[in-house]
Parts: sequence; structure tokens; C-alpha cells
Amino acid sequence: MPSLERLTRSMFSNIQPISMPRTLPRVPERLWSEDDWELLRLGYAAASMDEKWNVFAEDETVFLHRSWTGHGTFAATFAPVEGGGHRIVHAVAERDPERYKGTDDDHDSLMIEAVLGFVVLGEPAGDICSKLVDSKHRQLGSDDVPAGIILHSTLGPRSETGRGRRVEETG
Repeated sequence: MPSLERLTRSMFSNIQPISMPRTLPRVPERLWSEDDWELLRLGYAAASMDEKWNVFAEDETVFLHRSWTGHGTFAATFAPVEGGGHRIVHAVAERDPERYKGTDDDHDSLMIEAVLGFVVLGEPAGDICSKLVDSKHRQLGSDDVPAGIILHSTLGPRSETGRGRRVEETG
């Protein structure tokens, strides 16, 4: 297997920083393994118009940008944990309504975990995706929207590789 090139901000043509950051009062509690952390640091490049996210890391912060617009939506800062692994210790979300309609801090915390786990790491659409769907149903005040539509519109399809598209796969 070829070594994977780490994605950087400069590899994306349309990256724009978060314009109105809001610190999230709660961050995902998940413990990310050392292997997870190394994959998150490699980043993720959307390989098609259907995919929603571009992800890259700088130092200890992972940036999540919408693939179509390049708008920064989330940034999560990680720290190593005694005994191994990493946790998110600080996160911000975009609050400019022209760039991102989200206003629910708890939903945004779920979004960060879902994008990193489901999209970047290629994990199964398990508990975190169920929580994300439940959160969206609460926001809508109805559970009429099917889970698949919610997941597709917020996370997009997952790459067929199971670990995300990397630079050598996207050209």
C-alpha cells in the first residue's frame, strides 16, 4: 500500500476560514485511538460533488470545511490523553448564517464526531449517526424526514474506500 500524503490547507483551492466562530460549550467525549488520530491528521478530500466535506489538520487542530463552498464550518483541537489516544479539548462552529444555518451547539458537537468518524475514518453509521438523526428530528419538530435523507444531506455519501479519499486517489 502506498504511503498516504497528508492533506494541507494549500491543497484545496477554495478554503475560507470560519468567519464568526462560536466556542462549543460541550465537545464530543469520544477517545480517539492513536491510529484514529493519525488518519484524522492525514485529512479527507471530497472526491465528487456529492461528498460534503474536506478535512485537514494543522498542528493539533482538525478543520472541517464544506467541499462545495470551502467555508470553514468546524474546528476541533485535540490533546493527547495519558495512557494513549486523543480527545477533543476545544471546538468551534461557524455562526455566520450566510455560511452555516446551524445554531444548536449539541447538534454541532454531534456533527463534528459524525464527520470525523463516519466520513473521515469510514466507521459504520452506528450510534453517532443515530444521535445525529434524532437531533435533526428534534430541530425539525418532526420525525417525518427519513434518516437516509438527513445523513446524506449533512454528511454526504461515504467514500467506497472505507477510509476516505486521499490525494493519490483524487489526482
